[in-house]
Amino acid sequence: MNTTARLAVFGGALVLLAAGGFAVGNAVGPMSAATSDNADHDMGAADTMTDHAGMAAPDDLPGGLASGKDGYTFTVADPTPEPGRFSFTITGPDGKPVTAYDVEHEKKLHLIVVRRDTAGFQHVHPELAPDGTWSVPLTLPAAGSYRAFADFAPTGGKPMTLGVDLSVAGTYQPATYATSRTAQVDGYTVELAGDLTAGKSSPLTLTVSRNGVPVADLQPYLGAYGHLVALREGDLAYLHVHPDGEPGDGKTAAGPQVKFAAEVPSAGTYRLFLDFRHGDVVRTAEFTLTTAGTPAAPAPAPAPGHGH
Repeated sequence: MNTTARLAVFGGALVLLAAGGFAVGNAVGPMSAATSDNADHDMGAADTMTDHAGMAAPDDLPGGLASGKDGYTFTVADPTPEPGRFSFTITGPDGKPVTAYDVEHEKKLHLIVVRRDTAGFQHVHPELAPDGTWSVPLTLPAAGSYRAFADFAPTGGKPMTLGVDLSVAGTYQPATYATSRTAQVDGYTVELAGDLTAGKSSPLTLTVSRNGVPVADLQPYLGAYGHLVALREGDLAYLHVHPDGEPGDGKTAAGPQVKFAAEVPSAGTYRLFLDFRHGDVVRTAEFTLTTAGTPAAPAPAPAPGHGH
């Protein structure tokens, strides 16, 4: 499926989600009261919101909002992981850990972790053990509730993204983000041109420069010159997109511009994260865009407590 089509499906699903409410309840990983922006909160291990184990996600539900789909379930060893340690399994329809995966963009699984206020974004690639256990030396940087997204394609199954909640104990300091089209990271400047307009295909161009000089020698990273993750503020509906063209196709330049096409019928605010590689280092540029039109109505707040 091409980039525009994937985003169109994503945006359409968001409309259905907003209109119908969170029909799958806690299985979609709602934000807990502990992560409200109303006040700081001393987080403890018991404050984590958890998904209903094995709850299936509707086909039209955006990626990452449920921990299970099509018989597959994302299960973490510890929802309050120790610094430097994180492991999990993907269990299949037979109830056993999956050990066979298709390679998608040079990896068998992409793991995205972000705090529910969209701070602390990380895109990492765990190692798979023969018994189906994935492990990665992950450290969550600050207190709060996090969402982990496993983006993968089981051999013989469909590509999917499942999500689970994690937590870090301590005093939660919420972060807020104003609309931003310019990102500064490690001396690089990344400019975002284009708008996300509900109901229309929206071209987005990311231009990378360093010290005022355009970067025309971006390095391939996971088979592309850039990777874009979009998260809708509030529910963290997830999409991982790749740019137009690919390295070595004879027509795609290695920068300074990286182009995407986005079609999001659902209005709202989105956080965008661009991974790009230069000088043998992968960096992440962050942006905040609000679509044209009226934002979708927020989903009803879940009742206090924990999923079971």
